[in-house]
Amino acid sequence: MGYDCFDVTFDDKVAHIVLNRPEKRNSMNPAFWVELPEIVHDIDDNARARVIVISSTGPHFSAGLDLSAFGPPPAAGGAAGAEPTEQDKRDARRTRGAGFYENVRRMQESFSCLESCRVPVLAAIQGGAIGGGVDLATACDMRYATEDAFLTIQETNIGMTADVGTFPRLVKLIPEGIVRELAYTGRRMPAREAEAVGLVNRVFPDQQAMLAGVMEIAREIASKAPLAVYGCKRMINYARDHSTADGLDYIGIWNASMLQPDEIVEAMTSNREKRAGDFAELPRVRPRKDGDGF
Repeated sequence: MGYDCFDVTFDDKVAHIVLNRPEKRNSMNPAFWVELPEIVHDIDDNARARVIVISSTGPHFSAGLDLSAFGPPPAAGGAAGAEPTEQDKRDARRTRGAGFYENVRRMQESFSCLESCRVPVLAAIQGGAIGGGVDLATACDMRYATEDAFLTIQETNIGMTADVGTFPRLVKLIPEGIVRELAYTGRRMPAREAEAVGLVNRVFPDQQAMLAGVMEIAREIASKAPLAVYGCKRMINYARDHSTADGLDYIGIWNASMLQPDEIVEAMTSNREKRAGDFAELPRVRPRKDGDGF
């Protein structure tokens, strides 16, 4: 299947999602918000890969929301092409907030699918991760960057508060004081600073070296038992959002129902014999229906 905003390839049980609008600095147009969750759900639900890598093209990872692609909302009511009545205008004013809220929720869910999917997602960042680019990167499990990369909460610089995922995730990744400085000033955080505070795992000299390094990490992850990696992702996400006592209880319940002795034996045997493990893939997920959400 072809996409307007992405190219998708598969190799060695790794899915590679590439933002493919370099001429637009990979800004996020309306199609972006529909296609990304569609791609991720297809990979996850159909167990098409064990790891996802997200990278980009051109000078920037992403310039964030493509404001030029989002024109003013159409006036409520009225026949097609007809001038809205005064009642239409009053209705539009009264529901504008609710409409904005629903749109933001939809955009948030387009990134939350990266966090909630069963497989690890690795972001490879070159150039700028600007505005929504920060939201995309922070929804991934790990982040890697080139020497010239930077991240910036651009929303502050255009007079708004970031609302697609920046703050709920960023405050759990780096110290709160640094988040506040980035948010209040809108300044750029260079890759080396991001590495120093733990926002990115590793910095590479250029994009070619970064992609080679990230793919090597992805293949290493893909060589492990998928159910074990899935469990790790679930436990880490759960522990981040709950107390230690809750996390300990949850991992006990998880392993009581999910632990597979055959997978443990195969992992130990394949390690001893220095061969690739023969592991079961994650089961496919039932088809999604309208109303299931992301």
